[in-house]
Amino acid sequence: MNEQRVSKLREFLDADPEDSFSRFALALEYLKGGDIKTAQSYFEYIRDNDPGYVGVYYHLGLLYQESGELVKAQKTFVTGISAAREAREYRAASELEQALNEIEPDQI
Repeated sequence: MNEQRVSKLREFLDADPEDSFSRFALALEYLKGGDIKTAQSYFEYIRDNDPGYVGVYYHLGLLYQESGELVKAQKTFVTGISAAREAREYRAASELEQALNEIEPDQI
């Protein structure tokens, strides 16, 4: 994890607590550093407070999938597909559909 980057992103977030971009970037830094729980909490905050932030659904869904929470992963991908379509972000919708299709129905 790049501590300088984390510090700068925290500054941005302190200046504007509603800045989903900085919160998302911070979550990715924690993810890179192996702090899955902190990354997940940032992603969940974005999902809950800025549901139109399409990029969060893919990463949060993958975290759920990797931790074995397949129902949560499935729900996250489905919600993300709807959000992406509504925002006309069709590439993101396609990536979310692909991630959803990788979840085996018999595992849920």
